[in-house]
Amino acid sequence: MSESVPVRCPACRREHVYTAPSYPCACGAPVTPSLDGTAGVTAVAHRAWDDDWVTVRCGSCGRRDQWPQPEVGCPCGAVLRVPVAGTGSAPAPGPEPRGAFRPVTIRTARDAVTAAALYLRWLGYRDVRRADRRPPSGVGLAARGLVAQVEPTVRAASRRDVECLWLTAMTEGVGCAYFSLAGYAEDAREQADVLGVPLFVLDLTGTPQAVNGVADELHGSGA
Repeated sequence: MSESVPVRCPACRREHVYTAPSYPCACGAPVTPSLDGTAGVTAVAHRAWDDDWVTVRCGSCGRRDQWPQPEVGCPCGAVLRVPVAGTGSAPAPGPEPRGAFRPVTIRTARDAVTAAALYLRWLGYRDVRRADRRPPSGVGLAARGLVAQVEPTVRAASRRDVECLWLTAMTEGVGCAYFSLAGYAEDAREQADVLGVPLFVLDLTGTPQAVNGVADELHGSGA
């Protein structure tokens, strides 16, 4: 169950009531970060990927995964980071069932990256994180056995974008997948079919839609 805590903006002193969002675990159960109501909030001055995510343990299956760090926007313009309590113990061993995918609504570029990361976890990929190598455009994600690229803008992904992702995957000896909000140029789709790169379009509900055959196969088979 989602919990709420009082939040006071350190910049303007306004008070807010923040309710933690829930995200779907790979087992299908909702995961809600446990908020630390005793610690003060901090204003976000500079964005860093590691600070934007927090490890939270699923109360149903014990799996620990990374989820977006709870934040609240103040009318004064400040973005406040809400502290999270302990992350819990390690997950129980064994395979985990794949329930129905539960998307998150996309309102910002960050939401698009979150939606892609959630989908990859739902497929069964572990340790989804920001990729060490930054792609020429968009945001790179990495997991065990896979690299992915997310284009969270209104720019359609190009053939060069697809080829760069494929080359990165070949260099690292892993699979790959591409997620785009605005879709793909025609030659990008053609080249993806030649190279075997799964292409997905993210709709505003946060649900990835397969664009080509290899994406359909990945959706069906999982990691």
